[in-house]
Amino acid sequence: MGFPIPGIKRSSFSAKLTSSKSGEVPKGYLAIYVGEEMRRFVIPISFLNQPSFQDLLCEAEEEFGYDHPMGTLTLPCTKDVFLKVTSSFNGC
Repeated sequence: MGFPIPGIKRSSFSAKLTSSKSGEVPKGYLAIYVGEEMRRFVIPISFLNQPSFQDLLCEAEEEFGYDHPMGTLTLPCTKDVFLKVTSSFNGC
């Protein structure tokens, strides 16, 4: 099913998130959706400073603009691309 990457929490595996019915995100983290399957990930906000992550955000802006139908931050890349990009951050 994959391997854990430091700094990234899949919401379905995070005990802190699955125990909360409201889907709360811990302080200092951000929930995003990735790919066509709309997989939810909870990432540290420090990822927002990474140039390669900012490239993904630019792609999201080009694809969805600032008015996404879901109202959430969604990256229009595959889960594999997202994991590859974020795996290089090593606990930023």
